[in-house]
Amino acid sequence: MKNIIIAVVVLLVLLASGSLFAVKEGERAIVIQFGKIQRDEATGETRVFTPGLHFKLPFIDSVRHLDARIQTLDGTPDRFVTSEKKDLIVDSYVKWRIDDFARYYLSTGGNKLQAEALLKQKVNNGLRSEFGTRTIAQIVSGERSALMNQAMEQASTSSDELGIRIVDVRVKQINLPTEVSNSIFQRMRAERAAVAREHRSEGQEQAEVIRANIDAKVTVMLADAERNARQLRGEGDALAAQIYADVYSKNSDFYSFLRSMDAYKKSFSSKQDVMVIAPDSDFFKYMNQSQVK
Repeated sequence: MKNIIIAVVVLLVLLASGSLFAVKEGERAIVIQFGKIQRDEATGETRVFTPGLHFKLPFIDSVRHLDARIQTLDGTPDRFVTSEKKDLIVDSYVKWRIDDFARYYLSTGGNKLQAEALLKQKVNNGLRSEFGTRTIAQIVSGERSALMNQAMEQASTSSDELGIRIVDVRVKQINLPTEVSNSIFQRMRAERAAVAREHRSEGQEQAEVIRANIDAKVTVMLADAERNARQLRGEGDALAAQIYADVYSKNSDFYSFLRSMDAYKKSFSSKQDVMVIAPDSDFFKYMNQSQVK
């Protein structure tokens, strides 16, 4: 009798534990009965269990817990083609949440990875169509918001069949492919190098022009200075000759005497100088005279 009571208690505990299930905060749950999703008999809508403690039929009903929070799909960057047939590497992310739990479970089996793979494909299709109608200049210059909004609308329409509602689609970064970026950078370097060479050649040309102008001005200035100096020397020599002539005309003997005295002074200034001159030469004219008349 005691064993029967224990067995009954154990059975009741098992039935109670199998009849209760808890739904956590941020989750929703659906009940699967004989492979079908349990629906409300009155409305025919899927029964979605909110957070709390709920009952189910033990050993018959199975519970599937689904995350009801907003999810972020941030995959690897993809390659898209613009209307110019230019490739772009686009890095984007998607904010999504489950909108129809029954449809979500039936289309994805409740597998989040499968749901994100399908959703990414649909979002990429929307982005691909939008990128394909725009040029790179349009995408970069300010139409990115319109592009994301239209891509989200297209993806939302196609994602309804997954039971998913897309909250937001954002493009984080747009880059050119590596091989295209390298060629563009090389072309930019070549263009900058050509511009730099052109500037340097223009600078050298201007330097030569400035140097030639300065050399010409210096030559002209030196020529003018030399001409002025010769003119001044000529005028000075003429003035000196005029003075000598005036003095000589007034008293030629005295002028001759002074010239001789200057010659004696310069000739006898050094004791080591030796002069070989005849005593009766004109150089000693005033020394041979007893007095100057």
